[in-house]
Amino acid sequence: MCDVNEEYIKEFDLWNENKKRIEKSNIQRLCREREIWWCALGVNIGSEQDGKNELFERPVLVLKRYSMDLTLVLPITSTEKDNIYYVKINSVMASSVILSQIRAIDSKRLLRKVGMISIKDYLLVLFNLFKTLLP
Repeated sequence: MCDVNEEYIKEFDLWNENKKRIEKSNIQRLCREREIWWCALGVNIGSEQDGKNELFERPVLVLKRYSMDLTLVLPITSTEKDNIYYVKINSVMASSVILSQIRAIDSKRLLRKVGMISIKDYLLVLFNLFKTLLP
């Protein structure tokens, strides 16, 4: 984590080594819709949401599990913003889901299950997600 006055330096090489270990892993995580997991999102380009700390992790909300390997997730942040791309959820952590950062991941990226959001919050996330996709 960096101080507000420090420049954030993206550790691409360190993430690449971590990513190689994840790829070689035989661990398959079973997840379900509405669950929150710590996920190795890594170091990404530009404004894409990065993971934090030595595991390059951040919490994500599982939107849909397509197969044993492929899962659709939304990154979670503790930052609250007043715009259509952030939906506040009441979960085990004070947080907002970032709708603009939706992505498909391999289940190997999932590290630890945190908990599950309510059906009410899940429906609110889905409603707002669809609203952002409409012209």
